[in-house]
Amino acid sequence: MLDLKYIRNNLDEVVAKLAVKGFAFDREAFERLDAARKQADISAQDLQAQRKQASKKIGSLVASGKSVDEAKAEVAAILELIDEQLGAATQEAKEIQGKLEAMLLATPNIPSTQVPAGSSEEDNQEVYRWGEPRIFDFEPKDHVDLGEALRQLSQEQGAKIAGSRFTVLQSGLARLHRALTQFMLDTHTEQHGYQEVYVPYIVNATSLQGTGQLPKFEEDLFKLQTEHAFYLTPTAEVPVTNLVRDEILSAEQLEYGLKFACHTPCFRSEAGASGRDTRGMIRQHQFEKVELVQIVRPNDSEAALEALTGHAEAILQALELPYRKVVLCGGDLGFSAQKTYDLEVWLPGQSAYREISSCSNFGDYQARRLQARWRNPETGKPELVHTLNGSGLAVGRTLVALLENYQQEDGSIVIPRALVPYMRGVEVIQG
Repeated sequence: MLDLKYIRNNLDEVVAKLAVKGFAFDREAFERLDAARKQADISAQDLQAQRKQASKKIGSLVASGKSVDEAKAEVAAILELIDEQLGAATQEAKEIQGKLEAMLLATPNIPSTQVPAGSSEEDNQEVYRWGEPRIFDFEPKDHVDLGEALRQLSQEQGAKIAGSRFTVLQSGLARLHRALTQFMLDTHTEQHGYQEVYVPYIVNATSLQGTGQLPKFEEDLFKLQTEHAFYLTPTAEVPVTNLVRDEILSAEQLEYGLKFACHTPCFRSEAGASGRDTRGMIRQHQFEKVELVQIVRPNDSEAALEALTGHAEAILQALELPYRKVVLCGGDLGFSAQKTYDLEVWLPGQSAYREISSCSNFGDYQARRLQARWRNPETGKPELVHTLNGSGLAVGRTLVALLENYQQEDGSIVIPRALVPYMRGVEVIQG
């Protein structure tokens, strides 16, 4: 959430920067609500002062010749009227504040000055490429054809059990999926300094609001039909980042930043995405990720984004998968992010680079919603932290990339060298 005072003092700048994201901030509505809130506060304060003065009138009324009972009755009547007006003014201020907060919750983060202009993913800017796409001496297949030919991937069984956009993996592919998860966790915890955490797969509305999924993206979530508002987690970003909600971290805790790695299933209804990537495992209602989350001091977040992105890249490089790194333009930037790098892996079956990881710096946007703070030793006061996260990587999409890049003409799949130990020595998956 954006800082109210910052918006008030820099309204022109806020409107212009949000326009880079394609968001039209309603400045007239904001100014109207802000002015009404200010006036309601003034009215309440004035009535409080009147009440205080009225309480002192008993003595002067008695001195003017009225009895004590008459003076008390007169003052009581005055206080009753003031209290009625004060209650109305307080309620009005509360309602206006609620509308103002609702407006701010629906307002995205301001993009970094480093974010390029653009309206869609076509305007994202490539930073560099790693690895060369393999040249096949046969026509490469996509992952669905490969998996079905091996009899180890079935969308039909997934649809029978749950519905469309679910997949069943078996035998070698199920094991490869598990091996990828373990390899990613081991790499991030043993080589990149992340602390592994295990978190709930069900989250409450407060947690989702804290990271920016609510109220804006409720239609993309799976909400449970329970007494309380529970949701299946759309990404480990939500429960892991909420570990620091309502916390004041010490300077020592943030000396090198907090770094969490977490594997979870993720659940997304993908509302509005009908017709896109419905074939195969690119866009599923249920998928798995190894998520990286960092909590850092404000001055460290830009460097932390570069480091976190590099950690995700290290997985792709270890698996020898060609990819490219792009910085998202304003129009493609996520709601809560101020800057994002996408890593896009090469998929021979599509002859295209496809997203496999998004790594984002949120600045203090999530922290303000979460009230996640640290005590700055220079001021001795609590200040907002900065939060970051990124996929390290999306497990299902990595499996897709392995199938397509390591396929052989006979339909078998060679296991990358880095994964052979996790496959108990198996070097090739065959039907």
